Amino acid sequence: MSEDPKSGPPEPGAVPAGESASAAERSPATTGPGDPGTISRRGALKVIAAGAALGAAGSCAPEDAARSTESAHETLSGFDPLPPANPRAAGTLTDPDMLAPVVPWEMVLTDEEMRLVAALADVIIPADDRSPAASAVGMPDYANEFVSAPGHEENLIALRGGLAWLNRAARERFGAEDFPALTLARKHEICDEICFEPDAPANLKPQARFFDQFRDMVSTGFWTTEEGMRDLGYTGNVPLPSFDGPPPEVLEQLGLAGEDLV
Repeated sequence: MSEDPKSGPPEPGAVPAGESASAAERSPATTGPGDPGTISRRGALKVIAAGAALGAAGSCAPEDAARSTESAHETLSGFDPLPPANPRAAGTLTDPDMLAPVVPWEMVLTDEEMRLVAALADVIIPADDRSPAASAVGMPDYANEFVSAPGHEENLIALRGGLAWLNRAARERFGAEDFPALTLARKHEICDEICFEPDAPANLKPQARFFDQFRDMVSTGFWTTEEGMRDLGYTGNVPLPSFDGPPPEVLEQLGLAGEDLV
Protein backbone atom coordinates (compact mmCIF):
# COMPACT_ATOMS: atom_id res chain seq x y z
CA MET A 1 0.00 0.00 0.00
CA SER A 2 1.59 3.34 -1.05
CA GLU A 3 1.97 6.27 1.30
CA ASP A 4 -0.60 9.03 1.18
CA PRO A 5 1.24 12.07 -0.36
CA LYS A 6 -0.90 14.42 1.72
CA SER A 7 0.11 12.85 4.97
CA GLY A 8 3.47 14.74 5.08
CA PRO A 9 6.54 13.72 7.09
CA PRO A 10 6.00 11.68 10.24
CA GLU A 11 5.65 13.53 13.51
CA PRO A 12 8.83 13.73 15.70
CA GLY A 13 9.00 10.66 17.88
CA ALA A 14 6.53 8.67 15.76
CA VAL A 15 7.44 5.04 15.10
CA PRO A 16 8.22 4.55 11.38
CA ALA A 17 6.58 1.63 9.70
CA GLY A 18 8.47 -1.55 10.29
CA GLU A 19 10.37 -0.24 13.32
CA SER A 20 9.71 -1.76 16.69
CA ALA A 21 8.44 0.31 19.60
CA SER A 22 11.47 -0.61 21.67
CA ALA A 23 13.78 0.93 19.06
CA ALA A 24 11.72 4.11 19.03
CA GLU A 25 11.85 4.27 22.80
CA ARG A 26 15.61 4.00 22.68
CA SER A 27 16.10 6.69 20.03
CA PRO A 28 15.65 9.79 22.25
CA ALA A 29 18.53 8.64 24.43
CA THR A 30 20.84 8.77 21.44
CA THR A 31 20.06 12.34 20.44
CA GLY A 32 22.78 14.90 20.99
CA PRO A 33 22.49 18.39 22.47
CA GLY A 34 21.74 19.89 19.07
CA ASP A 35 19.26 17.24 17.93
CA PRO A 36 15.57 18.04 17.63
CA GLY A 37 14.83 15.28 20.15
CA THR A 38 16.62 17.11 22.94
CA ILE A 39 14.32 18.70 25.50
CA SER A 40 15.29 21.51 27.83
CA ARG A 41 14.50 21.65 31.52
CA ARG A 42 11.93 24.34 30.81
CA GLY A 43 10.42 22.23 28.04
CA ALA A 44 10.24 19.23 30.33
CA LEU A 45 8.37 21.26 32.92
CA LYS A 46 5.90 22.37 30.30
CA VAL A 47 5.36 18.76 29.18
CA ILE A 48 4.76 17.67 32.76
CA ALA A 49 2.46 20.63 33.27
CA ALA A 50 0.53 19.79 30.13
CA GLY A 51 -0.09 16.30 31.44
CA ALA A 52 -1.20 17.65 34.78
CA ALA A 53 -3.55 20.06 33.08
CA LEU A 54 -5.30 17.46 30.92
CA GLY A 55 -7.63 16.36 33.67
CA ALA A 56 -8.54 19.94 34.49
CA ALA A 57 -8.92 20.95 30.87
CA GLY A 58 -11.38 18.19 30.02
CA SER A 59 -13.34 19.18 26.97
CA CYS A 60 -12.46 22.89 27.24
CA ALA A 61 -11.55 24.95 24.25
CA PRO A 62 -7.85 24.87 23.18
CA GLU A 63 -7.17 28.32 24.62
CA ASP A 64 -8.58 27.20 27.99
CA ALA A 65 -6.36 24.15 27.94
CA ALA A 66 -3.35 26.34 27.18
CA ARG A 67 -4.14 28.56 30.15
CA SER A 68 -4.50 25.51 32.36
CA THR A 69 -1.14 24.24 31.13
CA GLU A 70 0.56 27.54 31.90
CA SER A 71 -1.05 27.64 35.35
CA ALA A 72 0.11 24.12 36.10
CA HIS A 73 3.61 25.02 34.90
CA GLU A 74 3.72 28.00 37.25
CA THR A 75 2.64 25.78 40.14
CA LEU A 76 5.24 23.11 39.37
CA SER A 77 8.16 25.41 38.61
CA GLY A 78 7.51 28.20 41.08
CA PHE A 79 7.94 30.82 38.36
CA ASP A 80 5.23 33.39 37.89
CA PRO A 81 5.34 34.63 35.20
CA LEU A 82 7.17 32.06 33.12
CA PRO A 83 10.97 32.39 33.05
CA PRO A 84 12.84 33.53 29.94
CA ALA A 85 14.61 31.07 27.68
CA ASN A 86 17.62 31.24 30.01
CA PRO A 87 16.26 30.43 33.49
CA ARG A 88 19.61 31.30 35.12
CA ALA A 89 19.20 34.89 34.00
CA ALA A 90 15.94 35.15 35.90
CA GLY A 91 17.48 34.26 39.25
CA THR A 92 15.25 33.42 42.18
CA LEU A 93 13.27 35.45 44.65
CA THR A 94 16.17 35.31 47.14
CA ASP A 95 18.97 36.22 44.70
CA PRO A 96 20.27 39.80 45.04
CA ASP A 97 20.32 41.88 41.89
CA MET A 98 23.99 42.84 41.81
CA LEU A 99 23.49 45.19 38.86
CA ALA A 100 20.84 47.21 40.66
CA PRO A 101 21.32 46.45 44.38
CA VAL A 102 18.65 47.47 46.84
CA VAL A 103 19.25 47.62 50.59
CA PRO A 104 15.98 46.60 52.28
CA TRP A 105 16.71 48.22 55.66
CA GLU A 106 16.83 51.82 56.83
CA MET A 107 20.16 53.51 57.57
CA VAL A 108 20.37 54.46 61.25
CA LEU A 109 23.50 56.60 61.66
CA THR A 110 22.88 60.34 62.03
CA ASP A 111 24.66 62.97 59.94
CA GLU A 112 26.86 63.80 62.94
CA GLU A 113 27.81 60.15 63.39
CA MET A 114 28.62 59.90 59.69
CA ARG A 115 30.99 62.89 60.07
CA LEU A 116 32.73 61.08 62.92
CA VAL A 117 32.96 57.85 60.92
CA ALA A 118 34.52 59.72 57.99
CA ALA A 119 37.04 61.52 60.22
CA LEU A 120 38.19 58.34 61.96
CA ALA A 121 38.28 56.37 58.72
CA ASP A 122 40.64 58.96 57.21
CA VAL A 123 42.95 58.66 60.21
CA ILE A 124 43.23 54.94 59.48
CA ILE A 125 43.46 55.19 55.67
CA PRO A 126 44.40 58.74 54.65
CA ALA A 127 44.85 59.92 51.10
CA ASP A 128 48.31 59.47 49.60
CA ASP A 129 49.95 59.52 46.19
CA ARG A 130 48.49 56.11 45.32
CA SER A 131 44.85 56.33 46.38
CA PRO A 132 42.19 58.59 47.93
CA ALA A 133 41.20 58.57 51.57
CA ALA A 134 38.72 56.00 52.87
CA SER A 135 35.92 58.55 53.17
CA ALA A 136 36.30 59.52 49.49
CA VAL A 137 35.38 56.04 48.22
CA GLY A 138 32.18 55.57 50.24
CA MET A 139 33.50 53.87 53.38
CA PRO A 140 31.11 55.81 55.69
CA ASP A 141 28.15 54.58 53.63
CA TYR A 142 29.47 51.03 53.87
CA ALA A 143 29.79 51.35 57.66
CA ASN A 144 26.27 52.76 57.92
CA GLU A 145 24.81 49.93 55.88
CA PHE A 146 26.74 47.34 57.91
CA VAL A 147 25.75 48.50 61.40
CA SER A 148 22.16 49.22 60.31
CA ALA A 149 21.61 45.65 59.11
CA PRO A 150 19.36 43.34 61.13
CA GLY A 151 21.43 41.22 63.50
CA HIS A 152 24.23 43.80 63.81
CA GLU A 153 22.87 45.56 66.86
CA GLU A 154 26.03 44.85 68.90
CA ASN A 155 28.18 46.40 66.17
CA LEU A 156 25.95 49.47 66.19
CA ILE A 157 26.20 49.83 69.98
CA ALA A 158 30.00 49.46 69.88
CA LEU A 159 30.32 51.99 67.06
CA ARG A 160 28.14 54.60 68.71
CA GLY A 161 29.89 54.16 72.06
CA GLY A 162 33.32 54.51 70.46
CA LEU A 163 32.35 57.61 68.49
CA ALA A 164 30.90 59.25 71.61
CA TRP A 165 34.13 58.53 73.49
CA LEU A 166 36.21 60.12 70.71
CA ASN A 167 34.16 63.32 70.95
CA ARG A 168 34.47 63.38 74.74
CA ALA A 169 38.24 62.84 74.56
CA ALA A 170 38.57 65.68 72.04
CA ARG A 171 36.69 68.07 74.32
CA GLU A 172 38.38 67.04 77.59
CA ARG A 173 41.94 66.94 76.29
CA PHE A 174 42.01 69.73 73.75
CA GLY A 175 38.87 71.78 74.30
CA ALA A 176 37.74 71.03 70.74
CA GLU A 177 34.12 71.00 69.66
CA ASP A 178 34.38 67.37 68.51
CA PHE A 179 36.83 64.81 67.13
CA PRO A 180 36.61 65.92 63.47
CA ALA A 181 37.63 69.45 64.51
CA LEU A 182 41.04 68.26 65.79
CA THR A 183 44.25 68.52 63.83
CA LEU A 184 45.57 65.26 62.40
CA ALA A 185 48.36 65.15 64.99
CA ARG A 186 45.87 65.40 67.86
CA LYS A 187 43.63 62.77 66.31
CA HIS A 188 46.66 60.47 66.21
CA GLU A 189 47.45 61.27 69.83
CA ILE A 190 44.03 59.99 70.90
CA CYS A 191 43.99 57.00 68.54
CA ASP A 192 47.53 55.88 69.39
CA GLU A 193 46.34 54.97 72.90
CA ILE A 194 43.69 52.58 71.61
CA CYS A 195 45.12 51.32 68.32
CA PHE A 196 46.49 48.07 69.82
CA GLU A 197 44.53 46.41 72.61
CA PRO A 198 47.42 44.55 74.32
CA ASP A 199 49.24 47.89 74.82
CA ALA A 200 46.15 49.93 75.74
CA PRO A 201 45.67 51.06 79.36
CA ALA A 202 43.29 48.88 81.36
CA ASN A 203 40.64 51.60 81.45
CA LEU A 204 40.74 51.93 77.66
CA LYS A 205 40.45 48.24 76.70
CA PRO A 206 36.82 48.63 75.51
CA GLN A 207 37.81 51.61 73.37
CA ALA A 208 40.69 49.57 71.92
CA ARG A 209 38.30 46.77 70.99
CA PHE A 210 36.06 49.33 69.29
CA PHE A 211 39.03 50.70 67.35
CA ASP A 212 40.07 47.21 66.26
CA GLN A 213 36.57 46.43 64.96
CA PHE A 214 36.33 49.79 63.22
CA ARG A 215 39.73 49.32 61.57
CA ASP A 216 38.57 45.97 60.16
CA MET A 217 35.43 47.65 58.82
CA VAL A 218 37.44 50.43 57.19
CA SER A 219 39.84 47.93 55.63
CA THR A 220 37.00 45.86 54.21
CA GLY A 221 35.11 48.87 52.92
CA PHE A 222 38.18 50.47 51.32
CA TRP A 223 40.02 47.53 49.77
CA THR A 224 36.94 46.08 48.13
CA THR A 225 36.47 49.24 46.03
CA GLU A 226 38.10 49.68 42.63
CA GLU A 227 40.42 52.33 44.09
CA GLY A 228 41.35 50.07 46.98
CA MET A 229 42.09 47.10 44.74
CA ARG A 230 44.31 49.29 42.56
CA ASP A 231 46.09 50.42 45.74
CA LEU A 232 46.79 46.76 46.60
CA GLY A 233 47.86 45.97 43.06
CA TYR A 234 45.14 43.33 42.86
CA THR A 235 44.64 42.21 39.27
CA GLY A 236 41.93 39.57 39.68
CA ASN A 237 38.65 39.54 37.77
CA VAL A 238 40.48 40.65 34.63
CA PRO A 239 40.31 38.53 31.45
CA LEU A 240 43.73 37.40 30.23
CA PRO A 241 44.62 36.03 26.79
CA SER A 242 46.94 33.52 28.45
CA PHE A 243 48.34 32.53 31.85
CA ASP A 244 52.03 31.76 32.21
CA GLY A 245 51.79 30.55 35.78
CA PRO A 246 52.91 32.16 39.05
CA PRO A 247 55.94 34.49 38.89
CA PRO A 248 59.29 32.78 39.63
CA GLU A 249 59.81 34.90 42.76
CA VAL A 250 56.50 33.66 44.20
CA LEU A 251 57.42 30.03 43.53
CA GLU A 252 60.83 30.57 45.10
CA GLN A 253 59.31 32.11 48.23
CA LEU A 254 56.95 29.13 48.56
CA GLY A 255 59.73 26.62 47.93
CA LEU A 256 58.04 25.25 44.83
CA ALA A 257 59.45 24.26 41.50
CA GLY A 258 57.66 24.08 38.18
CA GLU A 259 57.10 20.33 38.38
CA ASP A 260 55.31 20.77 41.72
CA LEU A 261 52.51 22.56 39.87
CA VAL A 262 51.88 19.91 37.22
